[in-house]
Amino acid sequence: MSYTYIVECRDGTLYTGWTTDLQKRVKTHNAGKGAKYTRSRLPVVLRYYESFQTKEEAMRREYEIKHLTRKEKQKLIEKIVDKDG
Repeated sequence: MSYTYIVECRDGTLYTGWTTDLQKRVKTHNAGKGAKYTRSRLPVVLRYYESFQTKEEAMRREYEIKHLTRKEKQKLIEKIVDKDG
């Protein structure tokens, strides 16, 4: 499985990426060894993810999400929160 995810940084900004191991990737970000963008904005909190069969699908979705506005990204995150209860 591959995943596209959004994490929220300490400063409230959102970072989107993709990975094959979601929990490990979030730990890597929080260890300061993830993306350069998140290193100075720790800690990060996982806010959203989608699962895919291939890394190509996950990368394609990452590209799509990165081109959304902040408001559109927040709507994605809210859908998950609403769905969970």
